[in-house]
Amino acid sequence: MAHGSRRMVSGFGRTVCVIAAMLLSAVAVAQPAPTKAQPAPTKAQPAPTKVLTDSDCLSCHNLKASAKLQARPVSVYVNAEIFQPSIHAKLGCVACHSDIHAFPHPESVQPVSCAGCHASQTSAFAGSVHAIAEREKKSRFPACLNCHGNPHGMRAKIDPKSRVYPLNLPRTCGTCHGNPELARKYGFPDVYGLYMDSIHGFALTSDGLLVAATCASCHGAHDILSRKDPKSRTFWKNVPATCGACHAGVEVDYLAGAHGTAMVAGRANAPVCTNCHTAHQIAQVGVANWQIKTVATCGNCHKKRLYSYRDTFHGQVTELGFVATARCWSCHGPHLILPASNPKSKVAPANLQATCGKCHHGVTASFVTYEPHPNPHDRKQNPALYFAALFMNLLLLGVFLFFGLHTALWLVRSLMGGSRGKHNGVSGEQ
Repeated sequence: MAHGSRRMVSGFGRTVCVIAAMLLSAVAVAQPAPTKAQPAPTKAQPAPTKVLTDSDCLSCHNLKASAKLQARPVSVYVNAEIFQPSIHAKLGCVACHSDIHAFPHPESVQPVSCAGCHASQTSAFAGSVHAIAEREKKSRFPACLNCHGNPHGMRAKIDPKSRVYPLNLPRTCGTCHGNPELARKYGFPDVYGLYMDSIHGFALTSDGLLVAATCASCHGAHDILSRKDPKSRTFWKNVPATCGACHAGVEVDYLAGAHGTAMVAGRANAPVCTNCHTAHQIAQVGVANWQIKTVATCGNCHKKRLYSYRDTFHGQVTELGFVATARCWSCHGPHLILPASNPKSKVAPANLQATCGKCHHGVTASFVTYEPHPNPHDRKQNPALYFAALFMNLLLLGVFLFFGLHTALWLVRSLMGGSRGKHNGVSGEQ
């Protein structure tokens, strides 16, 4: 009996074990296996935290930081009132600070790279003169901040509060290009001061014209190259196209003229816009002071023509400071300058009466036979004038020699006669 009871208990135990095993197997099948996307929590791995929001970040970074922290190149203090209307606010903090996933985050975080969103601008900047100077500084902060300012308050370039808005751009560039110390270090002039006094600077700051040329209009925004680089917008051969972006009509006339033709042909001494108007200190052409100086400007290349012009009535009146007189561009034109052999030239024989008639009413055919650039020293160009001037110079020299000799002999005779008369007077008394 006892033996039978033991056999019954043993069978019952096996049945319980089988049922327990079946239950455990069912639980194991019902529970999904851990995957890579959702790892099973372990003792070594903390439980997942919620995704950080801008409010979470600003709860600390909107608090006034210490003077030490604010003195960093990029302060850890983020003013929520400035950040919210910025262009980066819609992206969120973690879009740029992508290495921060939880709070509290490590004290040392990775530098933010602007190239993640602004790849083309970063690539263009990499070969610029500013990138070369920036590499010397070895800063851990993006060079973009030098021009665009605080990343937590950065505005779009069309926003009047942006540092790169057209009205604000010269002042932004002037932080370096108006700094005497940096000017000495890199060998550039105080271009900020020159620009602000130019017609472009006045049009922008005084008249508020957004179409006025700014630094970026001529030099570009990111890919700013040395003016010696053939790819630069300010390379001498590219200057007409750069200025022509605004002055399209002038560019057409220039390229059709003698100066533009020489430039296209590759003549290094061919004048471009900056040779006559300068690069930054561009004056208004209607100002009397500028008009008077244009003769000397043209004379930098046309020296012989300058000397012959100054011998004429036009040149002498100009030297006296009169504005209402003919100068180089009055006859040759300012941009569409053509040789006299070209029928379209203002100084072509067939067009001279119309050209001179702008100032001299009732011009006749004989009037325009006047030589505008007489050169008494050029026998080949002006033979009659050459010999006439030679004769007059010899005559003048002869007259001076004759009367000089006459005066000297008269002086000697007077001295000798006076001495003899005095001697005779003394003897008579004795």
